[in-house]
Amino acid sequence: WSTVETVVCRFAEISTPNQDTVVGLQSTPETFFSLPETGCMAGAPRIRAMDESMNAASMSVQSSYPSLFQSSAEIPPFFVTYRWWEDEATTVLWAFDVEDIKRVIQYGLYRDENLPRSSLQSRNASAVDSFLLTLVQPKERAYIANLSFIQKVEEIIRRCKTNTPSLVAWSWFPPQVKRDLDPAAIADAIDAESHLHFTRIPFEELVRYSLGYPTIAVEWFLRQHTALYIHLLNYFNTFPEEIVRYAKVEQHLRNRSPFAHRALLHCLLALQSGGNYEIPSATPGFEFIADPIQGLFKDLPPSLTSILKVLSVLRVRFERQYVHARTMNWIKPFDTDFSLYEDLTGSTSAADFARTLTNADERSFSALTPQQVMAEDPAVTRLLSKWESLSIEVWECCTALPDMIPYIQDCLQALLVIRNYHSFSAIINGLQKYSITDSVFSSNGAAEAMALNPIVPPDLLLLIVPYQNYAAYRQQFQSSPGIPCLIPHIREYQQQGQPALLQMFQRMRNAMR
Repeated sequence: WSTVETVVCRFAEISTPNQDTVVGLQSTPETFFSLPETGCMAGAPRIRAMDESMNAASMSVQSSYPSLFQSSAEIPPFFVTYRWWEDEATTVLWAFDVEDIKRVIQYGLYRDENLPRSSLQSRNASAVDSFLLTLVQPKERAYIANLSFIQKVEEIIRRCKTNTPSLVAWSWFPPQVKRDLDPAAIADAIDAESHLHFTRIPFEELVRYSLGYPTIAVEWFLRQHTALYIHLLNYFNTFPEEIVRYAKVEQHLRNRSPFAHRALLHCLLALQSGGNYEIPSATPGFEFIADPIQGLFKDLPPSLTSILKVLSVLRVRFERQYVHARTMNWIKPFDTDFSLYEDLTGSTSAADFARTLTNADERSFSALTPQQVMAEDPAVTRLLSKWESLSIEVWECCTALPDMIPYIQDCLQALLVIRNYHSFSAIINGLQKYSITDSVFSSNGAAEAMALNPIVPPDLLLLIVPYQNYAAYRQQFQSSPGIPCLIPHIREYQQQGQPALLQMFQRMRNAMR
């Protein structure tokens, strides 16, 4: 085979378009390549769509294009002999735990979309009224009182489901006037547009998609990347000299959006043979998010209510990591570690949870030396990063599951009792973050005020006030030493020198004996 034929063969193996999905009107272009049905070419229909798209370059007018993406091919295979969560969803919907019912409707892990509707319509009017009252603000009660029984059921379902962002069309276009842009800048713009479309997919939809359920938002996302291919194809037909520039753009996109990269590469392969293009691996485009989610359902005990709580925590992390981010990592697997939530729910008491954290902290701090702090050793960076991660994980849990806050407050007191200031300060910091997240705005007409949710007792909050380098905390540590909060002591060392640091280590070691 020629080099071009080999390239086409390899690409066809990892990008099998859906022959039934087209953009625009139906048409049947002539075959561009005619390859023998041997080796990877056995079953020529697998590359027919690619042949059609390649032939688009030679057509003066084309009214339809084959889709470049097939949703089922963009996640790892997921096979289970029994979808136990579907039966449990039915059980939960017929039970009486309002929060569990809300999460079941929110994630919709069942085949029959009418399942919540039929379940709620079978309840008596009093049960439906009570459920709906938990979902509305006091000022809305007069409104819902006038709804019929059927309307109340629909209102419950509407309020439990996540508001899906409106679907928008691909709106980045190759510049036709200022065409001398840097290839890296063009790649950034394409990746940013792809990222924007990814943020329009709710986390709940990605969970459903990862488990094999049809999802409109994902299908739309894939179609927009086929639209990118068509925009590029039209552009190159008008400005063929730009192919060289976009060959460099392709190189910059190799570690960015796999969908945008594939659309551009597909276009370049259609128009220019023999290019030095990197053929993507067979990795599904959504593997970075789907594989970790699938792992939860494979590895965790079969309890839908428990997994949905974990997913609620991970949803907050997903939005912070992908939605509220300027750029995203399309390759690194989504972090589904939920060890803090696991420790909280697995502990027998607040004291038990505090001891679990403290045992781990004692191991870390017993290996720490003053020399490592003075040299800004990676071990110190790891401890500070662990502190920050704990703070953010507390914020995630509070945001996703506010009913856990009272228990976290009890754990805070328990940590103070055993003088673990490291985890104590991290958890307070996380609670502070949530108190701002859950703040309330008020206005008296002339001015507005933002009232924070007072979830941290003032006497505990005083210990992490940064006034005079955390003077209240340092006084507490001096009188009742334990596992230190490092930040004030590092700053104290920077201001006063080595003796202050050595004194802190001596007190810590005496307390940990």
